[in-house]
Amino acid sequence: MTAATMTSADAGLLGCHSCGLLTRARSGQHAELLCPRCGAALHKRKPNSLARTWAFVIAAFICYIPANLLPMTVVTSLGKAQSDTIMSGVIYFFQHGQWPIGLVILIASVVVPLTKLFILIYLLISVQRKSQWRPAERTRLYRITEAIGRWSMTDIYVVTIMVALVHVGNLAIIEAGTGAIFFGAVVVLTIIAAMTFDPREIWDNMAPIT
Repeated sequence: MTAATMTSADAGLLGCHSCGLLTRARSGQHAELLCPRCGAALHKRKPNSLARTWAFVIAAFICYIPANLLPMTVVTSLGKAQSDTIMSGVIYFFQHGQWPIGLVILIASVVVPLTKLFILIYLLISVQRKSQWRPAERTRLYRITEAIGRWSMTDIYVVTIMVALVHVGNLAIIEAGTGAIFFGAVVVLTIIAAMTFDPREIWDNMAPIT
């Protein structure tokens, strides 16, 4: 085994998931070891990483369906109520010439969540199949999921601001729809899914831990 393929576990070291400190591992005591700096439990890899990530990804997909079918906002104007889903809102902005807003909502609410979910699914399958194809590129894909995940909250922020600002007596009222709850759940679940996935398992297939 060369220095380029050696992992911290091969060198007898365990990395703390909380503070990043490397600690010398003692044989047969990995489960009981605690980080001397922050007290967190030390493991070679995040426990049940693949199973937990699959669970959060599947849950996010389930929530994504009602998030798109149910209304994100309910606008009541002069006694008439109008509900808008994510796509109907995007189409509304496009039709009224406000394409920058529509484009932002489309990217943040459709492109980003789906891209993140499909990347996580690809990474999970590649690790389970013990793929050795381009581990560096797959690690970069994982970093992308961490970087873009939070931007899915843009649509929730827009709804929140509209609800807070548009409340003109009985003339115009904007309320958050049920779809906003499910969409918020999608964002949170995808963020947790990215956190539970352990990218070091991508490299384990290149240099198996003994």
